[in-house]
Amino acid sequence: MIREPMDLHEAALRDRAVRAARGREQFDFLLTGGCVVDVATGELRPADVGMVGPLIASVHERGGRSDARRTIDVAGKYIAPGLIDAHMHIESSMVTPRGYAQVVVPNGVTTISWDPHEIGNVMGLEGVRWAIAASRDLPLRVLVMAPSCVPSAPGLELSGADFDAPELRELLAMPEVIGLAEVMDMRGVLDRGDKMRRVVEAGLASGKLVCGHARGLAGADLQGFACAGIESDHEVVSADDLLAKLRAGFTVELRGSHDYILPEAVTALRSLPRLPPTLTICTDDVFPDDLVKYGGLIDTLRRLVRYGMPALDVLAASTLHAAMRLNRRDLGLVGPGRRADLIVLDDLANLNVRHVFASGKYVAAHGRLLDELRPDPVPIPPSTMKLGALSEDDFRLRIPNFLTGTAKLRTIVRPRFTQWGETQAQVVEGAIRVPEGKSLMAVVHRHGRAAPVPQLAIIDDWGEFGGAVATTVSHDSHNLTVFGRDPADMAAAANALIASGGGMAVAAHGKVSAQVALPVCGLVSPDEPASVAHGFEQVRTATDAIAQWKPPLRVFKALVGATLACNPGPHLTDRGLTDGTTGEIFGPFVD
Repeated sequence: MIREPMDLHEAALRDRAVRAARGREQFDFLLTGGCVVDVATGELRPADVGMVGPLIASVHERGGRSDARRTIDVAGKYIAPGLIDAHMHIESSMVTPRGYAQVVVPNGVTTISWDPHEIGNVMGLEGVRWAIAASRDLPLRVLVMAPSCVPSAPGLELSGADFDAPELRELLAMPEVIGLAEVMDMRGVLDRGDKMRRVVEAGLASGKLVCGHARGLAGADLQGFACAGIESDHEVVSADDLLAKLRAGFTVELRGSHDYILPEAVTALRSLPRLPPTLTICTDDVFPDDLVKYGGLIDTLRRLVRYGMPALDVLAASTLHAAMRLNRRDLGLVGPGRRADLIVLDDLANLNVRHVFASGKYVAAHGRLLDELRPDPVPIPPSTMKLGALSEDDFRLRIPNFLTGTAKLRTIVRPRFTQWGETQAQVVEGAIRVPEGKSLMAVVHRHGRAAPVPQLAIIDDWGEFGGAVATTVSHDSHNLTVFGRDPADMAAAANALIASGGGMAVAAHGKVSAQVALPVCGLVSPDEPASVAHGFEQVRTATDAIAQWKPPLRVFKALVGATLACNPGPHLTDRGLTDGTTGEIFGPFVD
């Protein structure tokens, strides 16, 4: 089997395409009466498009040709390149690649750049191999990246595997792997730590992409991150941050998962003399209910248009710009000799996708796949919940040799952009009483590489949980993480996941009220997307009933990112209270 993009260079295919372009052979497909979205010139051009096999053979004047095996009238509609998601994690949608393709292909996405970082952190090389195998033979082109940070914060957390230069060289040598995925250990890169030097050097030596994660970096640190060989970033936190990263030469993957940033990002982009060719668009993370309801990347594009970004700019960033970034010269344009990844849009305001072609195959129409996808080709990996049942006592924060009185504790203040805080708490029979207005967080190692002893900490500015929520989707080491106040609720939610192979569960009054099982690495379900979305939606609704949310930071999504120790500030991991800025680990008590 000849792999892409070399499949386009077969002499017989090129011969056919040349003959068809010159009118000496008929097209396989002909789209007539439409308007081509030319993302290279910025024009909207009346034209017909002829395809031969996986190639676009001709883009010519309307009505100039009628010789085709099949013709589709797209009068009044717009012919654009297939959409490219420049950076994402399928695991965040909690479905297999098959399930993901089932949703996004009818919504115009024909290519994704997948960092299987989450599966890599749970199952190591075996997990990445599973991701590659599970991505084959789909109408969705899955370009896989080599996870660079397994774990994301070495020394501050313990995941299910460790990747160093040998593992990454093995992955980067695979033809399916297009580069080094987001380098998250910013402190390790900037301090020139031995491991991160080796990791980045492996990426650079491969000649493939080297991608980044530059949350909170500015000024000299941002310049240094670029000098280390990092080429891209999606961790944009403000309009100024977006412009600074573009000006520093990064390819920015503007992500849809943080909607509150997008309006000011659009304003900043419109202040520039032209759209930077180094701007691409990505989803990063999409929960399963949002995926099924809104369709993935197309939802991000629609929101950007609503916020004032010209549709032609949105389409250029999500097609040609992304193709150039991913070194895929066959993608991203409606032009002769390019791959026939095409979508037909009803309009440029709502971006409703009418038809989808992937490598010249007519794969979706009117929001539905035209053919059933093949079943998942590889078995589900074995259970990764390598710990026994937990007791209520495991979720009591205790002070050794201290039975009663008042203790001073360190706290983690607010989700995202965390800060250190302190609080006074009463000690009764050696156990802390969680102060009013605050809650408890626990992280338990689940990969079998250390004792599963719960680490506990007080969290502030999260409100009071009226129950507990547990998750094994817990970036990026994906240990078992539990939020709550009552030990009985916390144990009930945690034990439900231990028994089911992982996932998310909510408990109140000592009983589980909602659960979604994710038996593939504790991250993904092999079930149909609609079923996974329904289970997840029940968990989200049950969590809303016990949590005190305060958008934009104190939201459901904060639960799965609370342990992200590579980011600046305090985070709780399976090692204890960590500081992503200094690399230190602390106990919960202030001396």
